[in-house]
Amino acid sequence: MTTQKLILALPKGRILEELIPILSACDIVPEDDFTNESSRKLQFTTNHENLDIIRVRAFDVATFVAYGGADLGIVGSDAIEEFGYDELYAPVDLGIGKCRLSVAMPNDEVADAHTERQSHIRIATKYPNLTARHYAKAGIQAECIKLNGAMEIAPALGLCRRIVDLVSTGGTLKANGLTETETILEISSKLVVGRTAMKTNPGGIEHWVSAFQAAVDHA
Repeated sequence: MTTQKLILALPKGRILEELIPILSACDIVPEDDFTNESSRKLQFTTNHENLDIIRVRAFDVATFVAYGGADLGIVGSDAIEEFGYDELYAPVDLGIGKCRLSVAMPNDEVADAHTERQSHIRIATKYPNLTARHYAKAGIQAECIKLNGAMEIAPALGLCRRIVDLVSTGGTLKANGLTETETILEISSKLVVGRTAMKTNPGGIEHWVSAFQAAVDHA
């Protein structure tokens, strides 16, 4: 394998716990303070001198890899589909971080949802591109209000009547008087590779793609 250093971008947050066994199966051991969420460090060495890790926001992994700030990364398929970067290649589905991107609305409006004939709707979401494309297929123009959190409170405050957000158990929707009405995308975390890195360091990239695929196959 080439000695040219590669950068692997990993997401902060809850997905790290699921990632650690996969990293171990790939023989990737980050330096000790990598899993310390209170650490201010962003870049970490590993037991491989030609592989460093950066820890960034989950939604930013795709951007770092697409624009060459990192060579590989672990990112949810929601971000891959939202940004639609041509520079990204996603060779391995890791089968972790599973959830879904869904439409939800107030409980008392669900009965009328399928009888509505609207050409325009307002939706609060972190995923304006995915949402707009989804509704465009039905001939509906979606006015997307970009929010990065607290999506579930938006309908109660009159900001919109629908939201599009990630759903796992549905508990947060229920607690805020919302019902999941439609699934837009099933989501899992994937290994992504920058196409430029594939051209400039094919040996190194192929090594880690094979390692991650083997880790998934033997899980």
